[in-house]
Amino acid sequence: MPKFAVRLLALFRWASLLFWKLRGKTEEDVTAQRVTRGDSWSEFCDTLKAAGVALQFPGAPRDAFSQAEGYRYLSRLTRAGLMAFIEHSDPKAPVLHRVVNDITKLGADNPDNFYQTAALHGEYEYKITGRRNTIAYLSLGTQSGNYGQGRGLPPTGHIESDQIEMDEDGNFDLILSSRPQEGNWLPMTPETRTLVVRQTYRDRETEVPADLHIERINCAEDERRPSPFTARQLDEGLQQAGALVAGAPLLFAKWARDFQQHSNELPQFDPDRSLAAGGDPNIAYYHSHWAVAEDEALVIEVMPPECEYWNFQLNNYWMESLDYRHHRIHTNKHLASYEADGSIRLVVAHTDPGHPNWLETTGHTSGTMCFRWVQAEEHPQPRTRLVKLSSLH
Repeated sequence: MPKFAVRLLALFRWASLLFWKLRGKTEEDVTAQRVTRGDSWSEFCDTLKAAGVALQFPGAPRDAFSQAEGYRYLSRLTRAGLMAFIEHSDPKAPVLHRVVNDITKLGADNPDNFYQTAALHGEYEYKITGRRNTIAYLSLGTQSGNYGQGRGLPPTGHIESDQIEMDEDGNFDLILSSRPQEGNWLPMTPETRTLVVRQTYRDRETEVPADLHIERINCAEDERRPSPFTARQLDEGLQQAGALVAGAPLLFAKWARDFQQHSNELPQFDPDRSLAAGGDPNIAYYHSHWAVAEDEALVIEVMPPECEYWNFQLNNYWMESLDYRHHRIHTNKHLASYEADGSIRLVVAHTDPGHPNWLETTGHTSGTMCFRWVQAEEHPQPRTRLVKLSSLH
C-alpha cells in the first residue's frame, strides 16, 4: 500500500510536468510553481502519512510497545532523510555526515560501526584526505542511487584500509573517480551517487575513529562551493526524503516477515540481496527473527573462522539495533568470552543467567538479529537452541 501510494504520487507529478510542458512551461517553471503553491510540501506530508502503513505489514507486531517503536522509527528516518536530501545533497560540495548513528537506526545497523555518508556524482572527481587513527576496520564504498530513490544501493566501488597506502602516521589521500587512477583509488561509475564509510570498532571505549575530509577536485575553485539553494533542490529533496521514509520501512518489514520462517535460527542471508541493499561485499550476513519467553533463553554456538572481525547483535522487529548505549545487546570478536576449544556460546535472555556472553533483550520478547563474519576464510553456520532459563543456572 505505501509503495503504491508513493508511485501514484510520482505518476501524478510526471503527468503534471508533461501537461505543463505541453503548455510551454519549462521544468524549472513547473518546479517553482510546485514550491510556491505548496505542492512539494503537501506531497511530502502525504508520503509520510502513507509510510505509516508499513507498520501494519503482514506479520508485524501490533502491540502498543512495538508500534510505538515503529512510529519513533519513522520520525527518526524523517530527520535522517531531511538531513541527507535537503541539507547535504549537493555533490559539488559533499559533506561527510552521519545519517545512521546511535539514535537513528536502519537495516540492522551494526553497533560496532561509525557510519558516514556523502552525496556524490559519478561525473565529478573527489579526494578524501584521512588519518587512520586507531579504528580497527575501515572500508569505503561508492554506490549507485540512494534509499531516497527506492532502488537500493548497488555497489560501484569498494576499498578497505589494508588496500590503502598510508604513511607511518596513518595519513593518506584517496581519489574517487570513474577514471582509473594511480595509487589509492576508489572506483565510481557514471551512475554513482553515494559514498558510504564504515568504521568498525573492536572496542568503542579505547579506539579513535579515522578523521576524514572529502572535497571535489579537478575543477575551478568556485565549482567546489555549494550551489545556491533552489526550488528544484527543495522539490527533489522532499521527494527523496519521503521515499526513504516510505520505502526503507517497507523493505525491512518484508525482510522481518520472511525471517519468521526460521525464527530462532541463523541461516546465511542471500549475498545478492545484501549487496542490493547496500551491504558490504566482504561481509557474510546471517539475518533472522528471534522470540524468547520470560523463562527461556536462546543459546547460540559456533566455532569462529579466521576472520578480520565478527559480531552478533539483537534488533527490534523494525531492524533497528537495540539500545547499545545503555545495554549489552551485542558482542564481537574482541569483547566475547571464548570456550576452552576456541568456540563461542552466546545467551539471549531477559535476565542475567550469570553467563559472560549474556545479551539483553531490553524489554523485547521478540525481534530480529544478525551475525556477521568479516573477511572470513570460511562461513560456519551458527547453531541455535531455545532452552529454559533455569537450565543455565
